[in-house]
Amino acid sequence: MLSRTYSVAFAGIDVLKIGIEVQITSGLPSFTIVGLADKAIAESRERVRAALHALGLSLPAAHITVNLAPADVVKEGTHYDLPIAVALMGAMGIVRPEDIQGFMMMGELGLDGCIRPVSGVLPASIAANKYELGFICPLEQGAEAVWSGNPVVYAPDSLLTLLNHLKGIQILNKPVPIAEDNPVSCLDMRDIKGHIAVKRALEIAAVGGHNVLMVGPPGSGKSMLAARLPSIMPPMTQAEILEVSQIHSIAGLLREGRLITQRPFRCPHHSASTPAMVGGGLKARPGEISLAHRGILFLDEFPEFSRSTLESLRQPMETGVVSVARANVHTTYPARFQLIAAMNPCKCGYLGVPGHECSRAPKCGEEYRSKISGPMLDRFDLQIEVPLVPPWELANQTAGESSEVMRKRVKRALDFAVDRFSELKITNNSQAEGQTLEQIAPMTEKAKDLLVQAAERLMLSGRGYHRMIRVARTIADLDHSEMIGVVHMTEALAFRQK
Repeated sequence: MLSRTYSVAFAGIDVLKIGIEVQITSGLPSFTIVGLADKAIAESRERVRAALHALGLSLPAAHITVNLAPADVVKEGTHYDLPIAVALMGAMGIVRPEDIQGFMMMGELGLDGCIRPVSGVLPASIAANKYELGFICPLEQGAEAVWSGNPVVYAPDSLLTLLNHLKGIQILNKPVPIAEDNPVSCLDMRDIKGHIAVKRALEIAAVGGHNVLMVGPPGSGKSMLAARLPSIMPPMTQAEILEVSQIHSIAGLLREGRLITQRPFRCPHHSASTPAMVGGGLKARPGEISLAHRGILFLDEFPEFSRSTLESLRQPMETGVVSVARANVHTTYPARFQLIAAMNPCKCGYLGVPGHECSRAPKCGEEYRSKISGPMLDRFDLQIEVPLVPPWELANQTAGESSEVMRKRVKRALDFAVDRFSELKITNNSQAEGQTLEQIAPMTEKAKDLLVQAAERLMLSGRGYHRMIRVARTIADLDHSEMIGVVHMTEALAFRQK
């Protein structure tokens, strides 16, 4: 007898439908899995055997063949346990094959028959809905699966519960999605004393999605400022929430079925390897830049990252995607992140601070900055100095401008540009290129002359030239101005490091 059900394989965030076929024929007793299965799937034979034994079922003394189709696609992961067990019960006549062939399933089996959580439930449920199939997943991830909009979702806690449902003895209800309460971050810009110019730069970055490099001595507040940037950024759209949540689901980072509704803020240590940053490893998992998709990637102690790791960020910063190429896999992940970097001006950290400089200044500063390549520095739209806050300002009890006030200005600027973004299918000014940039950034003649003169004096590259136009466009949006004027271009150039 032949029985069939479905599961999934992942290629980045893309989902491939995999057919699980089980056939029992006469011959020497054996249990064979074919179809380019990895070690974890090969071991599922023992988990399936034990799970069925926990139900009081024994495998027939016959030749059992499990085929994972298409056979030329590499399959990996433990989420094939559940569909293999269910298809095997269909072939054994425990359940009717026609009752299970309309489902896509995923879940890892315990030896007692329980169904354990796996990665990638949300994109798999979306794929099942696309193929007009019902979806079955572990109990803990049922709330995650129903966010896909699939009308038929079941989340049993064990193989016995699922068997009873398929036989009509027990009814499984559709899981209920868990609403995200959208907690407000306790980090507020009012905690930052002084730094008016730096806050202005971060406000510009929040509107335009620009990359920022902050340079300043230790204790000047660079990390505090970066950590509070999400509190003034615009909320994610429904499409962005679903896109970001799919990446985190594949990485196994969704908890309690809740979607990612706040913009991601990833802060890897400077010892992070290149595969950890861009993605890779044995199963080509998403890296930090993909987990920061539609959010912020904060790199503290920027020059301390390895040169190869920093250089690997250059292409994703431009394209918004990262391709992980390995000998056995080629995977593409979204990586539309906003890079915020912080660094000291030199190795000792106090270059330019009277009374604190080391004896090697300014040579130490030149050597320290040389750890970062010119092409990498050229990709920062805003390069700002963060000086030490004087003690009298730290002692000031007057609270600074709050994140709520700054967030309102950011929202008004985005509302001003919303029609422009919707027509051009971009979400912020940093994504505008070529003719699109020329279309959205008309300049006065004086502003254009100022930009040309500054580009010659600062020796800006073509990339740097266009990045200045994008920053000026964002500043004009904050002023609700359709034209980029001299004042907007002057402020944009002031945030460009000499």
